[in-house]
Amino acid sequence: MKILFAHNNFPGQFHRLAVELAADPANRVVFLSHHRRNDINVPNVEWIQVPLPAEEQTPSPARKKYLTLLAQGERFADAMVSLAKQGFRPDIVYGHVGFGCCIYAPDIFPDAAHMGYFEWYYTNNADTKFFSGNRPVSLTTKAENRQCNMCTLSALKECVLGIAPTYWQLNQHPQEFAQKIHVLHDGIDVQFFSPQKTRGLKLKALDLSHAEEIVTYATRGLEPYRGFHTFYRSLPSLLAARPKAHVVIMADDRSPYGGNRKDGKTWREVLREEVQIDESRVHFIPFQPYDQYRALLRASDVHVYLTAPFVLSWSMLEAMSCGCLLVASDTEPVLEVIKDGYNGFITDFWNHENLAKRVAFCLENKDKLDSVRALARKTVLAKYALHKLLPRHVALVRAALYQKQSQL
Repeated sequence: MKILFAHNNFPGQFHRLAVELAADPANRVVFLSHHRRNDINVPNVEWIQVPLPAEEQTPSPARKKYLTLLAQGERFADAMVSLAKQGFRPDIVYGHVGFGCCIYAPDIFPDAAHMGYFEWYYTNNADTKFFSGNRPVSLTTKAENRQCNMCTLSALKECVLGIAPTYWQLNQHPQEFAQKIHVLHDGIDVQFFSPQKTRGLKLKALDLSHAEEIVTYATRGLEPYRGFHTFYRSLPSLLAARPKAHVVIMADDRSPYGGNRKDGKTWREVLREEVQIDESRVHFIPFQPYDQYRALLRASDVHVYLTAPFVLSWSMLEAMSCGCLLVASDTEPVLEVIKDGYNGFITDFWNHENLAKRVAFCLENKDKLDSVRALARKTVLAKYALHKLLPRHVALVRAALYQKQSQL
């Protein structure tokens, strides 16, 4: 087979699938993206960088989002046309639909089987309603959501089949297209993310070998979508209740999902002005390579994961796979996985005092909660293990090709 992947970032959610397909010498795997991660090994995959489009100049946020998606699609289309001129005719085109990468792909490669990775469909409920509270959702926000969905709707029509990583994420999409989308998580490498309890924590960027209690929080960015505001506000009460505890926050100081604040400040800057904490016991480090990130999870006494009703992070499942004692938010993507008191503990997303109490409880009783840790890992082994899900993913790729060929 000839497989063409398209994603804003290389390798993204296609990492393990691309490696698996490229390991077969009968296959040729090509990957188009704007950006790439150099710390991830993806052997035998041909990577082609797609230039970023110029920034759209328009005063309308909704219009800017849509024009940016179309401009990205045009850049990817240029790369696809170039491949076609070189004689490359993929059997499969598999793209992340939310970035507009493949909006023109069916016209360039009409005989290919087109697959989509359907990570999110924006509605005026879910995350939008969650942050607006009782206030009506503005017309501007509704317009932005509609614009963001246009590439997804096009992909739903054109694709042979698609993948959504969780049932929660599937259920955001229009029901008339739901039969095209299979629920299949990307998979967690349970051999790599495995328990190995250590005393204290020693990273290249931080030495807490002396720490008796370590609370961890790890995410791509410090923003409300991942509950950073609630977590930060919980710290004074938590540190007062647990005087020997240290808190490690591994994240970059940015807002990848919610966007930048209008005042130009980061959420860390704003919260530091609002909340007084003992900074000698709260340690911020940028997001680290996988070996350092795993070391953080393995050293954790309690791991905190908070999210709005949005995309479920790999990090929660990776923490569970490492046997972390998890305190997580009472939001839909989490509740699909976590049962309170069974394989983790649930807390109100907005209630920072309750979060502090739940984390303090777990620290106080950490030696009595080994069964919760074990069941967290057992959950991942049963439902999210890469070695079980990857063959199903490969089978769906082949099914898409067979389905397309039967239509020709």
